[in-house]
Amino acid sequence: MTAMSTRAKLGVVVASAVLLGAVAAGYAARAGQVPRTPPPADAEQAVTLTSGPRLLAITDRHVSTVAATDPAGPRTIAGLECLRVYAAGGTGVCLKPETAWSYQVVVLDATLRQTRAVSVPGLPNRARVSASGRMVSWTTFVGGDSYTSSGFSTRTGILDARTGTTVASLEEFAITRDGRSYRNADVNYWGVTFTADDNRFYATMATGGRRYLVRGDLAARTVETLKENVECPSLSPDGTRLAFKEAVDADPAKGWRLSVLDLSSMRVTATAEVRSVDDQAAWLDNGKLAYTLRRDDGQPDVWSVAADGSGTPTLVIPGAESPSPLT
Repeated sequence: MTAMSTRAKLGVVVASAVLLGAVAAGYAARAGQVPRTPPPADAEQAVTLTSGPRLLAITDRHVSTVAATDPAGPRTIAGLECLRVYAAGGTGVCLKPETAWSYQVVVLDATLRQTRAVSVPGLPNRARVSASGRMVSWTTFVGGDSYTSSGFSTRTGILDARTGTTVASLEEFAITRDGRSYRNADVNYWGVTFTADDNRFYATMATGGRRYLVRGDLAARTVETLKENVECPSLSPDGTRLAFKEAVDADPAKGWRLSVLDLSSMRVTATAEVRSVDDQAAWLDNGKLAYTLRRDDGQPDVWSVAADGSGTPTLVIPGAESPSPLT
């Protein structure tokens, strides 16, 4: 194991503690105010992942959809319990309880029927599906890694929903950092977002107390660093920009600013959302982002803001979290 400086170790510990605290707060709160009645047993048939002017989200830990034209209005709630959900191309991913102490990544078809399932360690945190619906990714918090004094780190995996091929952890991939081969036992990944070719992806890599945006190649099983202080990237539908959370003063303990990175110029634009956004934002279209913010009592709401820095944030779905458009 490569030795780490005291400062680097402290950085890793602080980042892990901040992230873990946010996750724990989310799970401690119930996910919304409406509705409070349990969904009917056959409600899964009423929620579909087919394309349409609707938004997918989690309400009270259950999969739900709302009309994109009236997201604060009536919503359809399925009986499927998920802690994180995302869908694209007719494929969904649900991070759900397997037992009282374990979780699964479940791949869903357009009717919410399970097609594949993978048991995963730790607490669910991030989930994504590629635009085609073929590739699925997830991130969980885990404990027991010796290099973190806090005892927590992350695991990020990728599954090919067509073939079933699974990468249990991106930590298996070869790394190029700043143009040179790099290896360290403390490497962690989170927040995958896929490109249109279903092979390349972007993610966050942490090592030595620093966080990097990396570009990965599934076939080659490699990643390369592109920029520091970029977390939880989310690729725009046109493939030109990444929404991400940027640690204030490069210090996660100070919170995160929701920002957008132009991939051609590498220029960063801060959005008009000045509250700390600890989420992997979703693109509603090429101009707007959706993300979760929690109230003082821990309950979540889905908000939206323009990607170009203009306008003001708007409440989209009260009492919900984990948004994605069904386009």
